[in-house]
Amino acid sequence: MKAFRILMLAGAVAFAAFGAQAQTLRIAMTTSDVPTTGGIPDNGSEGGRFAGYPIYDALVNWDFTRTDAPADLTPGLATEWSVDPADPKRWIFTLRAGVRFHDGSLLTADDIIWNFDRHLNKDAAHYDKASVSYATYTSQVAAYEKLGDDRIVLTTKVPYSMLPYLISRVFIVSPRQYEAVGSDWLAFQAKPSGTGPFKVVSVTRQTSIELERNADYWDATRIPKVEKLVLMPIPDANTRVAALRSGQVDWIEFPMPDSIPSLQAAGFQIVTKPYLHVWSWRFNLVEDGPLKDVRVRQALNYAIDREGMVGLLNGTAVPAVGIYAKENKFFGEPANVYGYDPEKAKALLAEAGYGPDKPFDVSVLLPTAGSGNMVPLPMAEFIQQSLAEFGVNVQYEVADWGTVLQGMRTAPGTAGVPHRDAINHGQPFGDPTNFYSNVTSMGGTSNWGQYRNEEVDRLMAEAFSTFDTAKQDALIAKAHAIVVDEAPRLFIVHDLNPRAMAPNVKGFVQAQSWYQDFTQVTVE
Repeated sequence: MKAFRILMLAGAVAFAAFGAQAQTLRIAMTTSDVPTTGGIPDNGSEGGRFAGYPIYDALVNWDFTRTDAPADLTPGLATEWSVDPADPKRWIFTLRAGVRFHDGSLLTADDIIWNFDRHLNKDAAHYDKASVSYATYTSQVAAYEKLGDDRIVLTTKVPYSMLPYLISRVFIVSPRQYEAVGSDWLAFQAKPSGTGPFKVVSVTRQTSIELERNADYWDATRIPKVEKLVLMPIPDANTRVAALRSGQVDWIEFPMPDSIPSLQAAGFQIVTKPYLHVWSWRFNLVEDGPLKDVRVRQALNYAIDREGMVGLLNGTAVPAVGIYAKENKFFGEPANVYGYDPEKAKALLAEAGYGPDKPFDVSVLLPTAGSGNMVPLPMAEFIQQSLAEFGVNVQYEVADWGTVLQGMRTAPGTAGVPHRDAINHGQPFGDPTNFYSNVTSMGGTSNWGQYRNEEVDRLMAEAFSTFDTAKQDALIAKAHAIVVDEAPRLFIVHDLNPRAMAPNVKGFVQAQSWYQDFTQVTVE
């Protein structure tokens, strides 16, 4: 009887705690630490999802209102933008009036210039060295200037039609708050100020970020319905599931696939949606080795049973035979549409001089968890066992997500860096700039494996210099077909962005995007 009373008391305490959380949405992320909150979020794209758009706006935001097609752009802090008819490199942005930062100060054109100085002006007192990690997003900006109180101009290095996509990741922060915390970016992370729908209340490293509703948000349709949003890093999928079951959280990113049937049976919600994302190996094409031979790379793509991988993931992914899915307008018409074809894989390997009688090793940097990587350890074991049948001995270097991100920003062959034949990476391709930066020689640090094809470079340069949408699409599709055939990656699966939620989480409609809108969610 005493034990029963203790259990009843524990249940009452748990119920009281849950009741106190009624207007709080608690989310378990896949990261091993909270993303940085100063407007340049780390932890990959998951950092942007949770510590970017909820707290900040960019000049151009993402539109989550239409969920039956991939998300596209919508006005943010700029109400409109256009290219100067006299100069295709000159973009004019008209700023939204009356927007206030979380610290209460009004957004001005000078503030936008100040923010671009943060990223691009190394002589500015507030230049942020962390902006190096965001260099891709400002890489095409050659100059910027104020054009009156309500307009600014961004000038690109060359005509670049996709600029709005790039700068959708350049989050605008408050200069007044930066000064108030002592003009120190580390101090700013603890007490940041943006213009987004949520304000930061507290940041506790490796524990949580607590956000609260911004009742004065400039878009009345996106003032959050919950009072608080709490973000917690829980990198292990099984631990995330346990936290959901026990009521410690209301929502988890990527549940353990084999837990999904029992979660559904217990009344939890499982939400999935196709979106532009690929889980792949990025091959090192700089240093000598078997992977420099296109026949070997194609063979590995024919050696993977993607349907078997989908089964392992309990249907939360679909096979990938390119960076884009076959149904996507950018897929094109490659000669190779990879399926599980062991005989073709063996023939290509034999042609290249390899096989079970002449095996070779492949070293792969693998994350334990993190942004878009689903459940990488069992997935990696599946690939390792599959390729062993073809004489390919996969050796993993397992690391946390931060280490993997750093590895992807360090070119192969760099002194002091371990040799890696591939890096395993889950990656969103929500707009063409992602593809451009990853497959062209103009891609900078995003093109880790140093893949280069002159025709791909030419097609992508032409696509990005034209403002004709139909022409852009056709050129990108041709480039993608070449990439598929040259196989600079091992294409494995496109995940379906699965997440599990408690029964009392209402109002979430998943967008076809890596990013999501948390403002419409309620917790009953």
